This record gives sequence, structure tokens and C-alpha cells, in this order.
Amino acid sequence: MSGHGFHVHGPHDHELEHAVHSNDDFSSKIAVMTAIMATVGALIGYEGGATQNQAAMLKNSAAISKTDAANSWSHYQSKSNKQNLAELALSIPGVDNEKYKLDIERYKKEKEEIKKEAQSFEKQVVELEASSEAALHQHHRWAQAMTAIQIAISLAAIALLTKKKWLQYGSYGVAAAGLGIAILAGMHI
Repeated sequence: MSGHGFHVHGPHDHELEHAVHSNDDFSSKIAVMTAIMATVGALIGYEGGATQNQAAMLKNSAAISKTDAANSWSHYQSKSNKQNLAELALSIPGVDNEKYKLDIERYKKEKEEIKKEAQSFEKQVVELEASSEAALHQHHRWAQAMTAIQIAISLAAIALLTKKKWLQYGSYGVAAAGLGIAILAGMHI
């Protein structure tokens, strides 16, 4: 980094700078390819983070829906208890049977609505958890792609320092594999 005429950089920076300012075709190709791989890696890293956040948000929504379902089932149980008490009251001599019969019918109707609501929440839980798992799988694909790109960049740096052609081609191969995995991630496979 520069500061009042004093400049310090690492060996990889030095080699890249040297490659840019020389007529060394080998180094120039690797320098350009490294920059491209770093850019692609940044995009893949962003997608990986986005899918990880999406998976977490979906899992959180599933937990909220699970709580809503439990609350609905508790409400359902409460109505069942009230219905049972109203049915029991019918057997007590001297009570207003018509009032309790109406209460029983009302509780039955309310329970059906509450049951549908609880089942709807349970269905949401299953759907949200499946979506979360799919997003997490996609995140893992993005992470695999990013790892391959990082390895390709490392191989490119070693190829640049050692001037080995086979490392250059190995770097390109690993980068291509990373791009292939990224395509799978983008396709949700």
C-alpha cells in the first residue's frame, strides 16, 4: 500500500504487477485469468450467502408457523373441553338444556374452523421446511463452486510463481469445474 512514497506489497502482487508490465505472455494470461476467476468467485460468494440467508429465513418462518399451529391446536382443545363440559351439563337435572345444546353446536362449528386453521399452519410448516432444505442444498452447491474457484486461483498463483504450464491448465480445469457446479446451483440441482 502507498503512503508518502513508501510502497509495500506481497509476492503475488509483485508477480501480477510484473506480469502486467512485461511482455511475458504466460504471466499475462494467468494474471487476466486470475482476475476473471476472482470476479466470478465474488459473484458465486454473493449467491452462496444469499441462499444461506434464504434458507435461514424459511426455517424461521417454518418455526413461526409451527408455533401458530400449536396455538391453534391448543385453542381447539380448549373448545373441546368447553363442549365436553356443556355435554356433561345436559345430564344435570334442572339446567337449561336448550342453552347447552346451542353451546355444544357452537363449539362444534368453532372447532371445525380452528381445526382447518391448525391444519393450514401444519401444511405451511411442511412447505416452508422443504423450501428451506432446497435453499440449503443450493447454498451447498454455491459453496462447492466457490471452493473450486478459490483452489483454481491458488493453482494460478502457484503456476505464475513456478511458470509451470500444467499448473496453468490445472487451474483452468478446476475453474471450469467450479463454473459447472455454479451452473448446477443456479439450476437448483
